[in-house]
Amino acid sequence: MSQNSGTEILRYTAFSADPEGGNPAGVVLDASGLDDAAMLAVAAELGYSESAFLTGRDEPGDEGPSAARGYTIRYFSPKAEVPFCGHATVATALARAERDGPGDLVFSTPAGTVPVTVTQEGGELRATLTSVEPDVMDIAPDDLAEALAALDWPAADLDPALPPRIAFAGARHLVLAAATRERLADLGYDFARLEALMHRLDLTTLQLVWRAAPDVFHVRDPFPVGGVVEDPATGAAAAAFGAYVRALGLVPDTAVLTLHQGEDMGRPGTLTVELRAGDTRVRVSGTGTRIEA
Repeated sequence: MSQNSGTEILRYTAFSADPEGGNPAGVVLDASGLDDAAMLAVAAELGYSESAFLTGRDEPGDEGPSAARGYTIRYFSPKAEVPFCGHATVATALARAERDGPGDLVFSTPAGTVPVTVTQEGGELRATLTSVEPDVMDIAPDDLAEALAALDWPAADLDPALPPRIAFAGARHLVLAAATRERLADLGYDFARLEALMHRLDLTTLQLVWRAAPDVFHVRDPFPVGGVVEDPATGAAAAAFGAYVRALGLVPDTAVLTLHQGEDMGRPGTLTVELRAGDTRVRVSGTGTRIEA
């Protein structure tokens, strides 16, 4: 914990129980006194891919004392506000649960309403978020060619069983599947060129994946539009990827997927993606822990 102009700033990592793993996020549980510039300044000072800010508490309804606690939440990268961030949502839910106990939360995000349930399993807190309504769409051939050129990936290195698509579950991500683990591991890209394309297509990250087993994937997420080279564990992209595999019929209607991310960065994390028959939304869950300043 640290103080910045009287504002309590917490640091948590999401999708790992190890402070050295997963994806770190700044968390401000009371940002009601911060304007946009101040929130951006906090995010820039921390330097994490995103930080989350609870700007208000929603009035409780008539559901009784067991009703979900509701908050308005905003997310900032070091460069700009983003509509949704999965790992910062998980980090914020865990921070709230450490103060208020496990239970149900509802976050009002710029992308829509995101319920989160925090449970305690063997002394470890685990958060599960439920995405907004997802969507999956084609990418124009010229845009795909530009993305591959920026990555310096030959088209022949893609896995034809997982075709390129743009997927959305709160934020837009371009899904590209590598044919080999070696292709995924060899990530060196033209930062400015990829950033320009992502701004034009309104992409938050590229979700680069390699399928290790029918329900196990290794993923990496370049994030130049956020001012960082790579995101270590990306909950929003995991939710979008869940929508992607379902839309393409790559998994059963009911499925649980394991995504390994951050290994090539030295910050390994694990994201669990759950699909339920009859519910188009995607659930993403993981552990997390506080990072001592």
